[in-house]
Amino acid sequence: MAAVQPWTAQDVSFMERALEQARAAYDIGEVPVGALVVSAQGDILGRGFNRTIIDHDPTAHAEIVALRSAARALENYRLPGITVYVTLEPCVMCIGAMLHARLARVVFGAYDPKTGACGSVLDIGSVPKLNHHTSVTGGVLAEPCGDLLRRFFRERRSKESAA
Repeated sequence: MAAVQPWTAQDVSFMERALEQARAAYDIGEVPVGALVVSAQGDILGRGFNRTIIDHDPTAHAEIVALRSAARALENYRLPGITVYVTLEPCVMCIGAMLHARLARVVFGAYDPKTGACGSVLDIGSVPKLNHHTSVTGGVLAEPCGDLLRRFFRERRSKESAA
């Protein structure tokens, strides 16, 4: 009997679109992470990719950029019923922002064994004392999401070695 995946075809489709955002980051020399904010009806409310280098902003992670875009579009800092799709497991800052926004769900691609805060290093969302909990699904298109990141860092190391 085949194992049942914890995600849907719609999750895969939105993750593919988040990967498009990650490729946009890659193209401008940013760490290739992309994110989408999607309503329960399937409308894309916000998009983002890493902009920390070009914006000189340590908070300009893909998820934060997408959340800001969606919050402006909805004119509300609370985003109940909303799902964020992101190509890399969120860090502490990003999952914290998502919990504050009262998201219904976070879906991520590649696991982050160094800074992942949805189970890899920490599991912020499972802290019982927090007043809001968000459903988290990981591993959606993990291979292509991770491959893009590995390629980026391999190329970066190669350039640094050549310099």
